[in-house]
Amino acid sequence: MERVLELRGVSKHYPSHHAVNGVSLNLARGEFFSLLGPSGCGKTTTLRMIAGFEQPTAGQILLNGADITYRKPYERNVSTVFQNYALFPHLSVQQNVEFGLRRRPGNHYAQRAMEALDLVQLAGKQTRRPSEISGGERQRVALARSLVLAPDVLLLDEPLSALDPNLRKQVRAELKAIQRRVGITFLFVTHDQEEALSLSDRLGVMSAGELQQVGTPEEIYLRPRTRFVAGFLGGVNWIDGVGVRPEATRIAKEPPGERPARPATVVQSTFLGNCIHVEARLPNEQPVLAEVSRLGEGFRAGDPVYVWWEPADELVFQ
Repeated sequence: MERVLELRGVSKHYPSHHAVNGVSLNLARGEFFSLLGPSGCGKTTTLRMIAGFEQPTAGQILLNGADITYRKPYERNVSTVFQNYALFPHLSVQQNVEFGLRRRPGNHYAQRAMEALDLVQLAGKQTRRPSEISGGERQRVALARSLVLAPDVLLLDEPLSALDPNLRKQVRAELKAIQRRVGITFLFVTHDQEEALSLSDRLGVMSAGELQQVGTPEEIYLRPRTRFVAGFLGGVNWIDGVGVRPEATRIAKEPPGERPARPATVVQSTFLGNCIHVEARLPNEQPVLAEVSRLGEGFRAGDPVYVWWEPADELVFQ
């Protein structure tokens, strides 16, 4: 793995609180990496330190092996796509994309800007102002403005949060395809679990300023190291100290033969289109949620049922 970005014990302490505590992380060249966590966990502060907008209290940041910890933002070859896109309203789409290029030596601004706009499928809209295009298109202009600079790492700070749900899914797919085409390392900050799981080659989960776990989406979802990671990545039934995901929780009106099962009573059944969520309650009043196929048997409130799971699906923590 060729490292393009490395964080060594990076911390950011303010008088009132510690925003980031001893974060160490390596990013490979060309990978899509997401930093996932709830609001206030330190992920955006980490991004701002990499960009040079904040200086660490402790630790080192290396880009291509060179220490950039205290370099100015314009002295490090990274680029940022902000949450609000930060486009200039008085400039055209093309002029927005050219803006960063004009601070660099060389010319051919127009040609390079048009190539970037073509990459994000905005060719033909270069003369429009930001107010004359949609939210999804503004997001792509911001992306083109950063990509045209050919950064070693592209930093994306919750860039899809302002879009409606359907558009978010569309732009998400486009973002992944663009990253694959250009081969630039993306560091994507989000609080959305589905975004992080669907986009990332690897992801890191943060909580209270600390990096709790790093791994592939499959590793982190199926083998979380802490209860926090398990719960933040999706629903979990906690039964006698064991965690079981709803989709791994089996439920039926008849006991499953030789397997140990627990009696329960259905509280309600919720139709979600592609699946059904069945909420049940154990004799000790503990709730259990099972995700079942809409093509299987139906469940109604008050139905006596049995719940069980496979030992391999248990999430157990020390």
